[in-house]
Amino acid sequence: MSTAATAESGKDRLFLLKVLGPIHVWALGVGIVLVGEYMGWNFSVAKGGALGSLIACWVIGLLYTCVAMIDSEVTSTVAAAGGQYTQAKHIIGPLMAFNVGLYLVMAYTMLEAADALIVGDLLTQLAEESGVTDFNAQAFVVLTIAILAFMNYRGVLMTLSVNFLITAVAFIAIIVMFFGISPWNEGVTIFHGDLLTGLPYGWIGVVAALQFGMWYYLGIEGTCQAAEEVRSAGRSIPLGTMCGMITLLIAASLTWFMASGLLPWEYLGQAMVPLYDTARMTGSPMLQTLLFVGTLFAAVASANGCINDASRAWFSMGRDRYMPTWFGAVHPRYRTPFRSIVFLIPIAVSFAFTGLLDQVITFSILSGLLGYTFMSINVIKFRRKWPLGVIDRGYVHPFHPLPALMLLTLCTATYFATYLGYGPQLLSIMVFYIIASIWFALHRYKYVARGDQFTMTWPRPAGY
Repeated sequence: MSTAATAESGKDRLFLLKVLGPIHVWALGVGIVLVGEYMGWNFSVAKGGALGSLIACWVIGLLYTCVAMIDSEVTSTVAAAGGQYTQAKHIIGPLMAFNVGLYLVMAYTMLEAADALIVGDLLTQLAEESGVTDFNAQAFVVLTIAILAFMNYRGVLMTLSVNFLITAVAFIAIIVMFFGISPWNEGVTIFHGDLLTGLPYGWIGVVAALQFGMWYYLGIEGTCQAAEEVRSAGRSIPLGTMCGMITLLIAASLTWFMASGLLPWEYLGQAMVPLYDTARMTGSPMLQTLLFVGTLFAAVASANGCINDASRAWFSMGRDRYMPTWFGAVHPRYRTPFRSIVFLIPIAVSFAFTGLLDQVITFSILSGLLGYTFMSINVIKFRRKWPLGVIDRGYVHPFHPLPALMLLTLCTATYFATYLGYGPQLLSIMVFYIIASIWFALHRYKYVARGDQFTMTWPRPAGY
């Protein structure tokens, strides 16, 4: 069993249940991300054209492959809720752990808000096509998040089992559509020869496209949040994460191929639901219905996974007193971090109500990017402090330190890409995290019980 306990001293210790397997890890990782194949990635087309978006897709795919390998090693060894937050706590120190915890909560909460916006926009579009003029999208946004929060409140096994089913449907929809448009009929059913126009903004546009190229894969690292609730972290985390990454690479390539072959890049770069629009271009009612369902399921699966991951990170910070201990409680019946789940829901809804999809996506991307930068430093320190053979590892990623150095290089390039299009947002979120760090150092750190937060039975680090 894990060491998760209620935050209230003197009470019986309650544990998160170990009930998950590799398919649930896959469902969590792919479920969060697959919505990025249905929307969001296409904003990279506006930055670099269709070919620039494809280059960004593969370059960022390499970045996330490094993320998946690094996460699989460290998480299968530090098998506790909180994911990268818990890793930072054990390997680097409290201030880094606090910031990484905030990165996770912000990234997933913002992504959840973006998912809710997509659900509202999709239902609004359906209502308009059906002739309904007084449709209230915000009510459905709140209803969607409320239902998903209730599922998360009641138990992780049910939550991720549902996520597996709806994520599988959304992925199968992409495969069915690929074969449905007969991609071998170039110039008849698909028109890359007519629609691809090179790099309209040159290579600087390709660099700028890296920011939204992250949307193809953003959130796969969320598999780490299941580490405390899987039956075997050494097997389930690496298998679920790496299979999830393979799934996303396939889905991302097929998505780009279909959308860029049926939609002009000028429209594709600003479309809200590009895959659904692509299906509409085929003229097939069956494909349109399938992609409508796929888009809806992908957004719901992503929001569902985000609630799970954000609440685990917030719960872990409360359990270790980085946040008020009230958030570190486990439900006595459902064994879920129920207070953290409920607390974060109004925050997600408030951001969803802004209606600013690209801004919400940008804040989610930047928070995730800061977390990836930490990973490259974290794994290098992890290998130096506890070399191979010193502690048991569930998985050892190959070619170290090349993936870490490659990840750091690609993160730097993506920061520059973000600065080109969203410089003020980049600076504002950096200021936010600096102020939060000052608050933690001057106020919250005194409540942290340093000796209680190290739960791994590892030997003293090398050199200490």
